[in-house]
Amino acid sequence: MPVEIPFRREFSFEYGRLEPIAPMIRRIVARNPSPFTFRGTGTYVVGNGEVAVIDPGPDLPEHVAALLAALSGEQVTHILITHTHRDHSPAARALQQATGAPTYGFGPHAGGKRGDTGVEEGGDWDFVPDRTLGDGDWVGGNGWVLEAVHTPGHTSNHLCFALPAEGVLFSGDHVMGWSTSVIAPPDGDMAAYMASLRKLLARPDAVYWPTHGPAITEPHDHVRAFIAHRREREAGILDCLRAGIGRTDAIVERLYMGLQPSLRRAAARSVHAHLIDLVVRGLVESDGPPTIDAHYRIARD
Repeated sequence: MPVEIPFRREFSFEYGRLEPIAPMIRRIVARNPSPFTFRGTGTYVVGNGEVAVIDPGPDLPEHVAALLAALSGEQVTHILITHTHRDHSPAARALQQATGAPTYGFGPHAGGKRGDTGVEEGGDWDFVPDRTLGDGDWVGGNGWVLEAVHTPGHTSNHLCFALPAEGVLFSGDHVMGWSTSVIAPPDGDMAAYMASLRKLLARPDAVYWPTHGPAITEPHDHVRAFIAHRREREAGILDCLRAGIGRTDAIVERLYMGLQPSLRRAAARSVHAHLIDLVVRGLVESDGPPTIDAHYRIARD
């Protein structure tokens, strides 16, 4: 969920239309724009004739109907889920009912509270994949093969999907095309997120197609910018602590000047994720458990 530095580029699309974007790839954007989803959730279709659908999206009847209408005459053989936020996985149920295709994902939702939509689009607690995928697992269909790349951080069950034949990585919310993602504890983990970003730097993928935003055509530069941004955010938090600003809300007030009020809670969760990571690394201490309401300070030597 984006609330930080923007990486916005042109994003041309038409709601409800399945558009070809590469020889083996098509995309349809759901009409669910928000501060968390940019213009909406991009559902991807891989293959022709017998196809995989990646991130069916939110449970919007018009979106599912448009997707099914566009795929009339083709067979959906795989439904792949990058992670279980409510703007990504709920439409899998309707799509599966209509097509009979099995669902694939890392596992069920693990973090937050049922019904909590105040930080991001909320968890899809009802989704359980028919078939689980781990890091390095492969699935294939007629003319295509996809590799699952486990990238925890935004959520613990986040997967990217690589299409090596096209040099493409479907990057979900791990690397988005318009802004950074919030890492919201308890399921969001800053250390895991940073490790997952570094993991992508070792991969050869030439272009990323995220679920939100346009294609990322210089992915390694993009990922390095995300890493640098997080390090800058971490440095800002440490500066606040050195100045005696030890509460999460006060740190947000200092670091996120001009932030929309509706995004303050999300920003606080992101700062909290940084603070937890700093505590684990021994750079910061908290009064009691490192909760979002705790008081933090620079660790004593």
